[in-house]
Amino acid sequence: MVASGMANRELLLPVIALVGWTFVMWTWMYATRIPAIQRSRMKLDPYAPRGQQMSELPPEVRWKADNYNHLMEQPTQFYAVALVLALVAGTTSVDVNLAWTYVVLRVVHSLVQSLVNIIELRFALFLLSSLVLLAMTVRAGLLLL
Repeated sequence: MVASGMANRELLLPVIALVGWTFVMWTWMYATRIPAIQRSRMKLDPYAPRGQQMSELPPEVRWKADNYNHLMEQPTQFYAVALVLALVAGTTSVDVNLAWTYVVLRVVHSLVQSLVNIIELRFALFLLSSLVLLAMTVRAGLLLL
C-alpha cells in the first residue's frame, strides 16, 4: 500500500498520460487527414452538414478522428474522478493501479480503432475500461462519505 499523500500525487500521472495520449491521437489524426484531403482535392465547405465532407475520406483516415472524438467523451469522467481521488485522503495504490489500467485500456482501444477497427474488440475494451472507471467512481464516492 502506498502512503496516501504519495498515492494522491501518483494519481495525477495517469491523468497526464491520457492527456498526452490524446495529443498523440490529435497529431495522428491531422497527419493522416490533411494529406487525404489534399489527395482527394476536397474543397472544404463550411456550409456542408456536419461530418458530411469528412465522411468522404477513406475509413482508415476517419478512424483516427473518430477515436480522437472518443477521447473527448468518457475520459472526461476519468479526469474528474481521478482528480477527486487525488484530492481526498485515503487513496491507495489500488486507486493508482485502477487509473493506470484505465489509461492502458484507452490507449489499446485507440490503437485497435485506429489500425484495424474491429468493433467487437473495441466494444470489449470499452466495456472493460468502463468497469474500471465505475470501480474508481465507487471508490471515490466511498471516500467522500
